[in-house]
Amino acid sequence: MELLQKIKDHQATIGVVGLGYVGLPLILEFVEEKFPTLGFDIDPAKVDLLNKGESYIKHIRADRIQKALARKLFRATADFSELSKVDCILVCVPTPLNKNREPDISYIVNTSETISQYLRKGQLVVLESSTYPGTTEEVMRPILEKSGLKCHEDFYLSFSPEREDPNNPKFNTKTIPKVVGANHPLTLELTKILYDQVIVQTVPVSSSQAAEATKLLENIFRSVNIALVNEMKVILDRMGIDVWEVIEAASTKPFGFMPFYPGPGLGGHCIPIDPFYLTWKARQYDISTRFIELAGEVNTDMPYYVVNKVMDALNEQRKSLKGSRILILGMAYKKDIDDLRESPTLKLMEILEHKGARVDYNDPYIPELYPMRHYDYEHHSVELTPENLGSYDAVVISTDHSAYEWDFIVKHAKIVVDTRNAAAKVKEGREKIYKA
Repeated sequence: MELLQKIKDHQATIGVVGLGYVGLPLILEFVEEKFPTLGFDIDPAKVDLLNKGESYIKHIRADRIQKALARKLFRATADFSELSKVDCILVCVPTPLNKNREPDISYIVNTSETISQYLRKGQLVVLESSTYPGTTEEVMRPILEKSGLKCHEDFYLSFSPEREDPNNPKFNTKTIPKVVGANHPLTLELTKILYDQVIVQTVPVSSSQAAEATKLLENIFRSVNIALVNEMKVILDRMGIDVWEVIEAASTKPFGFMPFYPGPGLGGHCIPIDPFYLTWKARQYDISTRFIELAGEVNTDMPYYVVNKVMDALNEQRKSLKGSRILILGMAYKKDIDDLRESPTLKLMEILEHKGARVDYNDPYIPELYPMRHYDYEHHSVELTPENLGSYDAVVISTDHSAYEWDFIVKHAKIVVDTRNAAAKVKEGREKIYKA
C-alpha cells in the first residue's frame, strides 16, 4: 500500500497538531529521521518563534529547531488548510478538566472538526492526548467521518498516548517505549510502523480503548501512590516522625517497595487530570471509583495543608498570615523545568492571597506568570538577594530547583517552610526550617 511504503521510505509528510511540550519534541524526532514535517498550532506567536528558529520550552534547544529549518524538513503554520498536504496527522492537544473536575475534550473535538474539513483518502490520524477510553472511536471517528470518508477504509484512526517527562535526564521522546492501539489490523500496522521509525520500541495493543486505558493506569498508579505518601506525611508529622527518613529507610528493601515522595500537591499535564477522566467514564457504567477519587482528594488537599504549616510557622513567630509577606520558591510543577501546567504552587499562591498574605515568587525558569485557564496572576520573579530574602516573613520552598543555594537561602531568610525536604543538608540555621 502507498502510505505504508511512504512511511518505510521516510517520504511520508508528518503533520503534528499542537506544538507544546508533547508535539514539539515529537515532530523534531521525525525531522531527525529525515521525514518532511509540518507543525500546526493555533497560537501565531508560537508559529512565528519556531519559524525564526527560537524555542519557547526550556529543555528543547533552539539549535534543534534551527537545524530542522535549515534542512527544510520542518515548518510551522497556523493555516490548518495545509492538513491536506500531510500523510500522517498526529494530534497533541490539551485535555484539561473543567471547573467541576470533569473532562474537557473541547480541544479534541475542535481539532477533529478542523481535520474533517481537509481530510483526504489515505491519511493516518493518531490521537496522542490523554483521555478516557473510547474517545478515539466514539468522539473522533464520527466527526472525521463527516468528511464522507469511512474510517479504517478511506482513512485510518488510532491512539498512541504520549509519555513525555520534561527534562528527564534518562529518557526522552525517542527512548521511551510507545504504546499504539487501533481497532483495525491495517491501521494498527500503519501506526506501529510509523512510530517504529523514530521510537526505540513500540508496544501494540488490541484497540484504541486499550491504549487509552494504558495511559490512565500509568498515571493513576502514580497519583494513588503519591496520595499514599502525602497522607503518610500528614500522619507522621502529627506523630513527630520525619517521613523523608522513613521513605529513605523503606527504600533499602530490594523488593516489594517503590519510593514515592510527598510535596505541596500534584502537578503536570497528566497525573492530576487522568484519574478524573477514568472516574467520569466509570460512572457511565454505574461504577464508583472510590479508591481513585480518594487519592485525588488527598492530593488536592495538600496545598491547604502547606498553608496551615505556614500559619503554624508564623504563629511561632507571633505573626498572623494576614498581612504577612510570603516568598514562594519555585512555580514549576517539578524541578528544573519551566512548565506551569497544573502546578500545585498556583493553588498555594491563591490560598495564601485569599487569606490576606502578600505573596511574591522566585523561579529561575519562569520570569513572569502568564494567563492560564484557571489563574491570571500579574507577578514577576523577584531577585534572591540577602536583602530580599530577609524582607519576607516566610520563605516557602515549593519546587526544589537545582539552581537554588539552600545554605544561602536559609541563612538570609527569617523562616523557611520546606515542602520538598530540599534544605535537609543545611547545617546552620536549622531552627529556621519548618517541614511541610
